[in-house]
Amino acid sequence: MQELKVIVTGYDHYEGVDVNPSYEVPRALAEGGAGRPDRGRADAQEVLDGVDLEIKAVSLPVSFARAWPILHGVIEDVKPDIVIATGLKHKARGIAMERCAVNLKEVSDDRDEGDLVREPVNPGGPAAYWTRLPLRAILHDFAHSGIPATLSSDAGTYVCNALFYSLLDWASSHPTVLAGFVSLPLVNESAQAGCGLPLAQQVRAGQEVVRETARYYLQPSSSPILLA
Repeated sequence: MQELKVIVTGYDHYEGVDVNPSYEVPRALAEGGAGRPDRGRADAQEVLDGVDLEIKAVSLPVSFARAWPILHGVIEDVKPDIVIATGLKHKARGIAMERCAVNLKEVSDDRDEGDLVREPVNPGGPAAYWTRLPLRAILHDFAHSGIPATLSSDAGTYVCNALFYSLLDWASSHPTVLAGFVSLPLVNESAQAGCGLPLAQQVRAGQEVVRETARYYLQPSSSPILLA
C-alpha cells in the first residue's frame, strides 16, 4: 500500500474564541482520517484506493517567533508529502482558500505601544509565493458538498500569513511537497445566516482539502491547479 504523509496545522488558542476550528479540525482529521467522498463521486476516491493517508495534526502558538520553527521541526521529522496549514478568519462566512502568501508582516513597535511596523517575513525572499494546493478542484468539491467557500487573495499580515510564507519559502526548495493555507471561519452551530459554519461542516471541508490535494499529488493532470 502506498503511503502519503500529511501534516495539518492549526493554532492552539485565539483570545476570546471558545471553540477554535483551527485546533479542532486538524485534530479531527488526525483521529478520523480523510473520510470518503459523497456517493456518486466514485472518481474522487478511485485514485486514492490503496493509498494510506497518514495525517498528523500540529497545534502551533499564535507567535511570529515560535510558529514556523515548531512547524519546521515537525516537517524535518515527518518528511511529509503534503502540508496544509489552517488558521482562523473571524469575519469569514465560509472556508477561505488562500491563494498567495506575501513577504510582509505587521509587528508591534516597541517604541510606541499600539503602533504596528511593517517588516518582510524574509528580507531576502521574493515578494510573494502562490499556493501549491489545487484550489479549483477543492472548490469544485465544496460546491458539490454544499460547503460555503471562497478564494482569498492573501492571509493578511499577521502570524497566519507569516507562517504561510515561511512554509512556501521552505517548499520552494522541496518541489515534490504540496503546501498551502486554508482560513477557517468561526464555529457557528446556528441555522441562522451569519458568519461561521458548524464544526462538523468544517471538518468535512478539511477532509475534502486533504483528499483532493492527495489526488492532485498522485495525478497532477487529473485536476487543474488554480494559481491566479
